[in-house]
This record gives sequence, structure tokens and C-alpha cells, in this order.
Amino acid sequence: MTSLILFINSFLSYLLVFVVSIAVAGVAMFAGYKLRVRKDAKDALLKEQEASDGQ
Repeated sequence: MTSLILFINSFLSYLLVFVVSIAVAGVAMFAGYKLRVRKDAKDALLKEQEASDGQ
């Protein structure tokens, strides 16, 4: 019985590490996506301003 409890304890510990790793990766992907969208919008605005200044 002790072996089973130790196994379950170890399994839950690794499961928790896995869930935290997935959460950190998800937050990183979301932040990267938001930063890229913001950069693309800024670049488009600058390009539009340069085009209107050149006319």
C-alpha cells in the first residue's frame, strides 16, 4: 500500500509540473501574439503616414 501512495504522490507531482508548464507556455504564446499584432498595427500606421506624406 505504501508503494501505491508513493506512486500516486509522484504522479500527481509530475502532473502539477506539466500543468504549470503548459500554463506558462500558453501565457507566453498569448503575449507573443498580442505583441505581434500591436507591432503590425504600428507598422501599418507608419506606412500609411509615410504614403500620405509623400503625396
